[in-house]
This record gives sequence, structure tokens and C-alpha cells, in this order.
Amino acid sequence: MALWIYRLVFLPVMLIVAPYYLWRMRRRGGYRDGFENRFGRMPTLPPRRNGVSRIWLQAVSVGELLAIGPLLDALKRRSDVEVFLTTTTSTGYRLAKERYAEQVAGVGYFPMDFWSFSARAWSTVQPDLALLTEGERWPEHIHQAAKRGVPVICINARLSDRSFSRMRFVRALVPGLLGGITRFLAVSAEDGARFEALGIDSQRVQVAGNLKVDNRLTEISDKEKLALRQELGFKADELVLLGSSTWTGEEQVLLEIWQRLRRTMAPGTSLKLLLVPRHAERRAELEALVEGREGVAHFRSRGPGPTEVDVAVADTTGELQRLTQVADLVFVGKSMPPHKDGQTPVEAAGLGKPLVFGSGMASFRAIARDLVSTGAAQQVADGEGLESALSELLRDENRRREIGLAGKRWHERNRGTLDRTLAVIDSNIKH
Repeated sequence: MALWIYRLVFLPVMLIVAPYYLWRMRRRGGYRDGFENRFGRMPTLPPRRNGVSRIWLQAVSVGELLAIGPLLDALKRRSDVEVFLTTTTSTGYRLAKERYAEQVAGVGYFPMDFWSFSARAWSTVQPDLALLTEGERWPEHIHQAAKRGVPVICINARLSDRSFSRMRFVRALVPGLLGGITRFLAVSAEDGARFEALGIDSQRVQVAGNLKVDNRLTEISDKEKLALRQELGFKADELVLLGSSTWTGEEQVLLEIWQRLRRTMAPGTSLKLLLVPRHAERRAELEALVEGREGVAHFRSRGPGPTEVDVAVADTTGELQRLTQVADLVFVGKSMPPHKDGQTPVEAAGLGKPLVFGSGMASFRAIARDLVSTGAAQQVADGEGLESALSELLRDENRRREIGLAGKRWHERNRGTLDRTLAVIDSNIKH
């Protein structure tokens, strides 16, 4: 019954929201390649091989794709499995093609979760195991798996405050919609408890931790850091404040704070601002924001910066880990009101960078709480608190170093999610 309600509601809702999503797709660009995948016409895959299990792994966008890097590396080393990788966004699709083409049997867009599209895709892919990442739980996709007797595992599984609230409202339908999921590998005990509160059998829920902590960190040399600073238009002795994966409104707050702080720095101390927006397609919006402000602004998509840059905007994709390493202090985006979910602080902590984030870290609630409690980050309530925290830390190099070291220790202690995830995957593969 729950599935039929979903099917009946899906089509009219899809028609209502289609104009908005078509606008977003046009704005982001790059959707023409593989567009037919969304209607279930999937790319041609290599013929099935005897003794080799096929895994269909869905990762919605860039963040999820970066998180599964270690998992794909581990599966690639096995001779008894192959992976078909799908994603939802054009930026995710480009990243999957660029980074993982040699590690997987194919890359495509995830089909819309309408029964005919999903059934067509399943008939083509014919996986032996399906993996969903983080917040993705598609009822039709799950039903197609159950119909074929294929296990479904939600890896890095989490429930945001918003999703939990919505699913509690329709709690009676949850078992019918998600009953085909074999295991939920929750990122935290709190997320695991939320799944159980929705009626998921506790035997199907396991707290495995966050795969992002096991993501490979490639530290660049001091020489490479200097060269990267020069590309950005920054000098070696200048302090760099990074706005990491920022969302609308946060860049303006950071620009205003930066303008005030740079005037109060000690004589001979220069403070620069590096903005890495979560969505590079917001370029025009950011251009309007920095236009007319004091200092020289440069957008990375236009090539190396001039000799002297005050505000660098990295409107590119897939560079955040490298860019983080030139920063002296990091603000984690999507965490200041009205934003509530937060972006991942994991990589910056693992790279030993002092962190500051706002009150909205719902998607990384347990990690944010742990980082703060171990002295690896500071959390603030509003713009005034953010300015105070940034001002204090920019003036105290020893304090920044202490917070950075605490972040590295936290990162090392929390590794191991990959091994736990692989063990569950292995137990669900037909040998």
C-alpha cells in the first residue's frame, strides 16, 4: 500500500517541480551527456563475468563521491566484484568520469525514481548488490531490488533533522517504503537511534561511523603550498582565512568580517580571504557580491591570479582538499543561519587546520560535537560570535596550532569505517 501511495504521488509531484529542476539543470549545465539515463536508459555495460558480482553504487553529488573514494579503491583491488557508479548532479557526473572511470565498470546518471524508469534501469544493470549513500533512500529503487532478491545497503547512512521530522510524520509508511533495505550503516549512534525510532528493526541498523574520516588525505609539500598560494595571488607570509563550501549569505558575512579584521591586524600582518563556494555555478552571484569592495578580487576559473590578490574565489570543482592546505584558519560553510545542515569538517580537521563553524551542523551533528569537545573546533551562534572567534584565533598562532593538532588526533582515532563497511558488503555478496 505504501509503495502504491508513493507511485501515485510521484508523478504529479514530478510534474510540479519539473520547471524548477529544469531551470537548475540549465543553470548548472552539463546535463546533456547521459540525460537519457534519467529515464532508465542506462549506458551499455561490459558483459557479466562468471564469478564476478556487480555492485550498483549511487552517490548523489560531489561530497558523496569524494567520500566513497577509499571504498572504490578497496573494491577495485578485488577480482570478484565490479562497480557500476551512478550520481545525480552534473558536477558529480563530471567528477565520477574524471576520477573513477578506471575503477568502475561504468558511470551514469541515477534514474528518476518512477517505476517504469527504475524497472528499465534494473533490467539493464542487473546488479547483485545495491549501495545507497548518506541520505538517499529511493522507494522504487529499493522495491526493484527486493523484487529481484538483491540486498540493499545504505552506507554512511544519516537522517538530518528535516528528514527525520518528515519521516516521523508518515512513520506508518516507512516500513513499507524502506522495508527492502537490508542494512543501514549509520554514521553515528544518534542516527542509528533515529532509524530505529522510525520502525526499522534494530538488527538491520549498525553504527559503522563516517566514511569521510577514512577518505584519503593527500598532503602537499611546502613547495607545492607556496606555488598554490602564488597561483591564488597570495604571498607566503600572509594569513589566509578560508570559507570552505560556503552557501548563499555566508560569503557576504565573511567579506564584511574580513574587511573589518584586516584593518585591525598587527602592523606588517596581511590578511587574505579565500572563498570556496559549495556550488561553482553561483559565479555571477559572487561576482556581484565582490564588485566594488575594497581590495583586488580574482576568480580561479579565469586562471592564475595577479601578483596581489585580496579575495580569491575558487569557483572550481574538486580542489577543496588542496586549497584547504594553504589556509591558516577555516570556516566550515552551510552552518550559519538560515542554513542548518553544515558541510563536512572532516578533511580540514584531518589536515590539521583550526576550525570554526556555526550552529547549523545537523548533517554532521555527532562529528561537530566531538570536534568541539576535544578542542579541535569552535562553534559559534551568529555573525558576531563568528567575528569574535576568527579575530581571536587570527591573532594567536599557538592557539591555532593546538586546535589543528587536536583535529589530527581526532581524525586518527576515528578511522576504521571502511573496514566495517567492507565487512558488511562482503557478507551480502553472493560467492
